[in-house]
Amino acid sequence: MSTTVAVQVPAEVEKSVAKFIAEHGGSGTAVLQYLGEQGVRITLVGSDGILGDRVVADMATAKALVEKVDGLVEADEWNRELVSIVTPLKSHWAKMAGWVARQTRFPKARNADVFAGA
Repeated sequence: MSTTVAVQVPAEVEKSVAKFIAEHGGSGTAVLQYLGEQGVRITLVGSDGILGDRVVADMATAKALVEKVDGLVEADEWNRELVSIVTPLKSHWAKMAGWVARQTRFPKARNADVFAGA
């Protein structure tokens, strides 16, 4: 006799993903990417092409989230059609770059001498 345990999706994650979908065209695609011990990254692509992401504990939680959020479908992989609609906001680039995005000067590369003659 086997009993199945329903996967609990964190309410805060579900709410934020539903809000993202509502704000970006009412539908979207999720690409699930295993991160190892950190969990699973759910990269969201709204129907308007804007990117978002959340991280959950495991693949079962990620798949349960996709099922629970209206208008969200799972993509098997990053394919040409999905990539062609992605339109990152300028602020997204800065967010992903972190502290580097705010720099005006960069130090000389430590290995610059190695490649000086190249």
